[in-house]
Amino acid sequence: MEFGGSWDPTDAGFDPDRLAEAIGLVERREGIAQLCVVREGRVVLDRSFGCSPNALFWLFSASKPYLAVVIHQLVESGRLHLDDAVAAYWPEFAQNGKREITVREVLRHRSGLSHAGSFLGDARAMGDWERSLRRIEEAKPRWPIGTVAYSPLAFGFVLAEVARRCSGLPIDELVRQGVLEPLALGDTYLGLPAEQWGRHVPIKASGAAGPFFQSVLNRRSTRAALVPAAGISATARDLATFYQGLLVGALLDPETLAIAVEPSSEGELDRTARLPIRWSQGFQLGGPRWLEGAVSQLGSLSSPRTFGHNGSNCCMGWADPDRRIAYAYLTNRVGRPTLDAHHHAAVADKVLAAAL
Repeated sequence: MEFGGSWDPTDAGFDPDRLAEAIGLVERREGIAQLCVVREGRVVLDRSFGCSPNALFWLFSASKPYLAVVIHQLVESGRLHLDDAVAAYWPEFAQNGKREITVREVLRHRSGLSHAGSFLGDARAMGDWERSLRRIEEAKPRWPIGTVAYSPLAFGFVLAEVARRCSGLPIDELVRQGVLEPLALGDTYLGLPAEQWGRHVPIKASGAAGPFFQSVLNRRSTRAALVPAAGISATARDLATFYQGLLVGALLDPETLAIAVEPSSEGELDRTARLPIRWSQGFQLGGPRWLEGAVSQLGSLSSPRTFGHNGSNCCMGWADPDRRIAYAYLTNRVGRPTLDAHHHAAVADKVLAAAL
């Protein structure tokens, strides 16, 4: 997808002084980051902080929408149906009470399979595709089917394996054919190639578990692995282009996108996050959060129709169809959930307040 170059923010309907406030928030944080804002194909803001413009960030769960788009593309082609059981495509999945779980329930984080034994076990296995699949096959749902409970990693392996079984192609090839090539995303990789290692941004993790996370997530083998729910490496400009492509119908038909972003939970407590999250079929949704302590990293000023995904309070991408904005803010800092969540929400709100 070709952009029309960088524009004067005023020409694209933005208050440059308020955009400067968003930039100031990023600068004062003194970290490595990229921030890109696009409106109707016009690049309003494209800044790098402490890194080159082509530095590649690990997106964490901001990767999930790429997988969701592939699933919805398979539905469009008639090779997959959202209300089919996962086991209809992957019979081994049916073990231990998982026979009735549908593809739609996985997309909505209502499968009950928030992890395959433990979150730590999923993280340790995520670089090994076959081991991850076997763990999922043998796992029992953590919650009753229908319960809202975010699935950080199992979500990706389940949907990617369904996609492989019904298409005959591995998930990295489906992402390449269905998302990267149509939008000419040359700086996005599901599984970082060895020749791109020099562009990767190392993760800086805080807290008691920080050394463990850094040792795992900064390995070449982790970055190179196919981790469908978390393992995309990209620039902010490519992530914003992805959301711009969704806004203009370059990836999904309007009717399909409407299904993908239809709310599936409103005010229900997510058992994993322990907060209410507005989920749809593969995306998080915007709008204000009224519960004390709950913030939307998509911005408290975001419209309820905004769709996107947070990545570990580290990376964020979204599209606002009402304001016609595509947004990406990528950082390399994890481990301070409350502080980081409020920071991302504040940056998003400054950008949204700047939109005239």
